[in-house]
Amino acid sequence: MSDAPADWGVLSELPGNPLMWVLILGELLVFGALFVGFAVVRLLHPEMVLAGQTSLSIPLGGANTLILVTSGYLAARAVLARSTSKVAESRWWLAGAAALGACFLVIKGVEYADKAAQGFGIETNGFWTLFYLMTGFHAAHVMMGIIVLGIVGWKNSVENLETGAAFWHMVDLIWLILFPLVYLLR
Repeated sequence: MSDAPADWGVLSELPGNPLMWVLILGELLVFGALFVGFAVVRLLHPEMVLAGQTSLSIPLGGANTLILVTSGYLAARAVLARSTSKVAESRWWLAGAAALGACFLVIKGVEYADKAAQGFGIETNGFWTLFYLMTGFHAAHVMMGIIVLGIVGWKNSVENLETGAAFWHMVDLIWLILFPLVYLLR
């Protein structure tokens, strides 16, 4: 039995565990399909989409964007700290990233409660179905990302931190596409 790492081709060159990158690619494909579905609904029902968009809170979505981008920076700082053997410091950076992830979820919950109070539910129309599906699926990834950050903070190695940070950056990337697509592009 060999102790040499498995050859994953191009994935072997990426930071962290190559299996995370397989997961990330799969998740990007799923979100990509949702984005295409949203684009089709926008083409077929532009008035409905515009009406839904005007009901969204750009300030809340913008705040969540700043929160996730900042949390991604903190996750990157955690990897950098761990690569210089600063384990405790890396854990603090991860805790900050996870705390900001929790802030994102609180704001998303406030937004959902506001939309429900206005009578906008998943069954209202195609826009709201896709809004809740895409943002809810993303929020589930934020929750999972917080768990991943906790695990890699506990099992604190450079590879683990790179793996967890890669997942967290995927969560950031999805939001950086989702926010303008759903909230801003008119």
